Amino acid sequence: MLSCQLYKRLFPHPSNVCIQDPRLHNDDLWHTHVDYEICLRTNSMCFRKKSSCVRRRYSEFVWLRHCLEQNALMMQLPKLPPWNPFFSLKRKEQVNQRMKGLQEFLEGVLQNPLLLSDSRLHLFLQSSLSISKMEKCALGKTRYTVAEAIQCSSCGYIGSLEDKTSCDSDCESSASSGLGLSIDATMRESPVSFLHSPEKEL
Repeated sequence: MLSCQLYKRLFPHPSNVCIQDPRLHNDDLWHTHVDYEICLRTNSMCFRKKSSCVRRRYSEFVWLRHCLEQNALMMQLPKLPPWNPFFSLKRKEQVNQRMKGLQEFLEGVLQNPLLLSDSRLHLFLQSSLSISKMEKCALGKTRYTVAEAIQCSSCGYIGSLEDKTSCDSDCESSASSGLGLSIDATMRESPVSFLHSPEKEL
C-alpha cells in the first residue's frame, strides 16, 4: 500500500484518505482482531480538522456502512470488502486486498456530499470514540458535542470529556466551523444488534 504522503501526491483530491499499518490485537486468550490506520488529508469545509489519523477495525467499517445506509435512503453505497473467516495478517495478499477495499469504500463515501452530512462519519474518521460512544454522541446523549469529541481526540484529552473538562489551549476552538451536520435522530433510533456481539474475525 502507498504511504499517505505518496498517495496524496499521486491522487490530488479535496479529501484524500488512505488505509495502512494493519496491527493484530489480542482481545483475550481466544479472540484477536486487526485494526488499520486511517489517514485523512482534506481541504473540504465539511471537516473540522484538515488532517487526522485514527485506527479502526473491520467491524467498525461495517457499522459505519449501516449508518450511512440509513442516511442515504435509496442511494447505492460503495461496497466493503467481504468478510473472510480465514483472514490472516500472515497472508500478505489478503491484507493488501482488504486495505484496498476499505480505502475504496471510504473514497467513494467522501465523494458524496449527502454522506458528508452524517456526524457519525466525522466521528469515525476523526475521533477515537468506540461505536457505542459514537452513537450516543451523534444522538446528543453525551456530555460532549461531536466537535469536542473530534478536537479533543487529537489532543489526548478524550477521557476528560466525560467530566466536561476543557481541552488544552493548543487545541483548536470547538466554536470554529466546518463540521458536517447531524442527521435526524429518528433515522438512527435503533443500533445494529450485531454490533454488541464480540468480533470473531481477525
